[in-house]
Amino acid sequence: MGKSAAIWGLVVLLVLSGCSGVRLGGSYGGPRIGPGQYVVQRGDTVYGIATAHGVPMRSFIELNHLDPPYTLFVGQVLTIPPRPTHVVRRGDTVYRIAQTYNVDMSALVRVNDLAPPYVIYVGQVLQLPGTTEPRDDPPAVAAAPAPVPASGEPAGGAQAPPPTASETRVAALPPPKAEAIPTPPPRQGRGLEWPVRGKVIVPYGTTAKGMRNDGINISAKVGTSIRAAEAGVVAYAGNELKGFGNMLLLKHQGGLITTYAHADELKVQRGATVKRGQIIASVGQSGSVSSPQLHFEVREGSKAVDPMKYLD
Repeated sequence: MGKSAAIWGLVVLLVLSGCSGVRLGGSYGGPRIGPGQYVVQRGDTVYGIATAHGVPMRSFIELNHLDPPYTLFVGQVLTIPPRPTHVVRRGDTVYRIAQTYNVDMSALVRVNDLAPPYVIYVGQVLQLPGTTEPRDDPPAVAAAPAPVPASGEPAGGAQAPPPTASETRVAALPPPKAEAIPTPPPRQGRGLEWPVRGKVIVPYGTTAKGMRNDGINISAKVGTSIRAAEAGVVAYAGNELKGFGNMLLLKHQGGLITTYAHADELKVQRGATVKRGQIIASVGQSGSVSSPQLHFEVREGSKAVDPMKYLD
């Protein structure tokens, strides 16, 4: 199972502190020198800029041809990917659109300044927060607004008056700030606890097929509890990294980082403090694997090490 340096450079960007280009500071709102362009300021990071503009980090990195460790320089000019839009069709609802594009419904509501009961209208153009590819049978996506029918027909069939300017405008909200995670708690053991018990089906290192595995893969039944190998803080919780599926990263005292990928369900959120042995997820088959398993990594800073050297 190969783990690309580019993907892990992105992960390290999210969790390391005290390194150049890794602080979660910066204003992120500007300045700009042209449409879709941004000038790097002191304290800016790739994660912070992408988050503030509501665009996927991977798209931002690829568009700007950035390489690990994604260090930015004051005055550097970056291009912001255009935020995708959705033109409302008959039968659409806010919930359905959020499900179609796999985006958070509250983020969709917030970025479009929608108010309860969230009535939307045929032809209305909604901005989509950072998205993945739409699911099967997606509605049309347009780069420019389509005219709203004179009837002001609600998409979901609800009886409501035609939209006013305030109902259809896209809100000019202040950019969100990326918040730093708490300091990890003291470690509670000398080594690391096994996150799940099972057979190691892919060991650390280079496989027989010449693929590099930066951790170990442990086979287990779907739903088996995944436990924190050591006390720490959740530095990442999500599924934005292609191939890893649902994944957690825990940051521990001493610069140690543990990774838990291909989970079925994540039971903790970014910023949460966890205890050694606490249930943090369940085994699944998400990402690019063909059977239920846990991909587990241990990193000393950004360097991957053999987890077997740490596991009790």
